Amino acid sequence: MTTAGPHHQAQQLQGIDEIECVTPDLNGVARGKVMTAEGFLEGRRLQMARGVLLQCIMGGYPPAKFYGSDDGDLALVADPAQIHRLPWSDEPRALAICDAVELDGRPSGLSSRGQLKAVIARYAERGLAPVVATELEFFVFAANADPTQPFLPPQGKDGRREMGHSAFSVSSNNGLRPFFHEVYRCMAALGLPRDTFMHEMGVSQFEINLLHGDPLLLADQTFLFKHLLKEVALKHGLTVVCMAKPLARTPGSSMHIHQSLVDNASGRNLFSDEHGAPTDTFHHFIGGLQACLADFTALFAPNVNSYQRLCHPYASPNNACWSEDNRAAGLRIPASAPVARRVENRLPGADANPYLAIAASLAAGLHGIERQIVPAAAIQGEFEVPEHLSLPCTLHAALQRLKHSALARELFGHEFIEGYIATKTLELSDFLDEITPWERRVLAAQA
Repeated sequence: MTTAGPHHQAQQLQGIDEIECVTPDLNGVARGKVMTAEGFLEGRRLQMARGVLLQCIMGGYPPAKFYGSDDGDLALVADPAQIHRLPWSDEPRALAICDAVELDGRPSGLSSRGQLKAVIARYAERGLAPVVATELEFFVFAANADPTQPFLPPQGKDGRREMGHSAFSVSSNNGLRPFFHEVYRCMAALGLPRDTFMHEMGVSQFEINLLHGDPLLLADQTFLFKHLLKEVALKHGLTVVCMAKPLARTPGSSMHIHQSLVDNASGRNLFSDEHGAPTDTFHHFIGGLQACLADFTALFAPNVNSYQRLCHPYASPNNACWSEDNRAAGLRIPASAPVARRVENRLPGADANPYLAIAASLAAGLHGIERQIVPAAAIQGEFEVPEHLSLPCTLHAALQRLKHSALARELFGHEFIEGYIATKTLELSDFLDEITPWERRVLAAQA
């Protein structure tokens, strides 16, 4: 499977019987196979059907024409830097994040991890290195065996459930200290450095900030962290939810992406000049995001539920405006020293595929740099969103925008965009086959 560092890998996997060899699918879900440690260390090739990368969130697949009419195989090739013993597993077990490549060794156009690597390579060709950090919000709920019932926060130490007034609280009353203690332990074991942690605005909602670094590394870390959260929650009888909007009348969950750009030769942040002022590169990066966000909205907001968050835009702005330290803008420039000047893309939800969201955001910024796109003027204070900076507000509208985007095909390839739209259209159709409780509660009485 991989031949890099066999002696080190043998030591790393000592006592391990099985390895979960996974790659992110279109939705960022870990898909793959479990391989024996013996076969892994011998370098046996592991193959998986191409269509798995386009698997719908509810388990179905689009027509085979979108992944090859014969549904042939891909190879899963482990990244030697992303092989981990699983600290939450009761039995010795490991996980390897893999690239999905064609059998002839070419990167698969359907792989979201491959898409991110391709964008990073385009920067490298220009002597540039993007730097990113992610902020992931999530909810921790009591076990929820019946999906027809709303999520509830866990029972606190005082016997009550949180009511929504605990934002920025550091109290232990929610009884979640043992859960988070194990989360932190597992993060350390996986080499996931954390910056800050806080209780967010929502009921039993929390946020973790991962330290800035290489975009592929941060995508891998975000992918691992979401996997870790759910596994540890199961051990504690809890449910972790990374939906964009799991509760009505409560703030949704985002995955903000902070981005800056470094010159490979000098290591200098190219968003600030020698006097600390913003550069043309900084403004062109913003201009590219403004030019692309509407076309790429479906990549940042991939589910029907994503638009529940964006349609109630408290701190979740559905616009391509930019502003200095204004959370109402989709593109916020946080207050910082010039050396740390960065652009925060606030559009992605916690449900977004981190590889794809980072790839789309960086591709948009590079597009602006290459075309020297000048952004609209910055907006401060309370503002009305200009029509040309508004974004699609439903999944259907976002998919239609993506479908007609020549730019999306140029940057991500026809195969990927067509496959993405096919999968998401199938998911949308499945949702529209459901009759919701609101329809039964409100509309039935009107007949």
